[in-house]
Amino acid sequence: TMKNPVPQAASLLLEKLMLLVHVRPLPAGSGGEPPPAPGYYDTSCFKRGDLLEVPRTLFVHFGIYLGENRVAHLMPDILPALTGDRRQIQQVVTNKRLILGVITKTASIRVDTVEDFAYGGSILVNHMDRLFQDQVLSSEEAARRAEKLVGTTAYSLLWNNCEHFVTYCRYGAPVSFQTDKFCETVKMIIRDQRSVLASVLVGLASIVCLGLAPSTTLPTIFIPFFLWMAG
Repeated sequence: TMKNPVPQAASLLLEKLMLLVHVRPLPAGSGGEPPPAPGYYDTSCFKRGDLLEVPRTLFVHFGIYLGENRVAHLMPDILPALTGDRRQIQQVVTNKRLILGVITKTASIRVDTVEDFAYGGSILVNHMDRLFQDQVLSSEEAARRAEKLVGTTAYSLLWNNCEHFVTYCRYGAPVSFQTDKFCETVKMIIRDQRSVLASVLVGLASIVCLGLAPSTTLPTIFIPFFLWMAG
């Protein structure tokens, strides 16, 4: 049994709060270097329509393989709201663009190389199929769904993140187990009256993610959060 779940839960909460901004930590030992050159990954084992999963330190990123070293994936990005220049938008998304995309709830479903998608991380293939069993759609159907959705879209941690995108494409149902786990962790911490610090962090997160004004009083900050938890 867990002797004291609060420190561990608070630690997990801090990790998942980083998920809210989708900051992509560079792989260990990368030294800030750019993504690997084309050919770094052996794509011969990937099939069109495969669900690709890249575990990271703080979150898991998902995409749908389209064939020919191309992956469709959803990423928060402010740039599509500012310009229609496809050349600028197609450049590798920086953390600044990611954070601003989260704040403005703007994202794009884009097609990148496997190298840009994985950014040096290890890739799991169809690892989620075991959770959906008979719900797996045909590979071609999954790929076509992904291709039809390419373009600018709204972003929401709760309702439209990269995991919602791939589960819709491959299984026909947009769900996010990462979000569910995050919400359950937050509920557990809120129920423990000793988690004052964690509650403050949640309040600050609500300002960023729910678009509340910085001048909002503290009680008002927590009202929409508790309504969200109850919903």
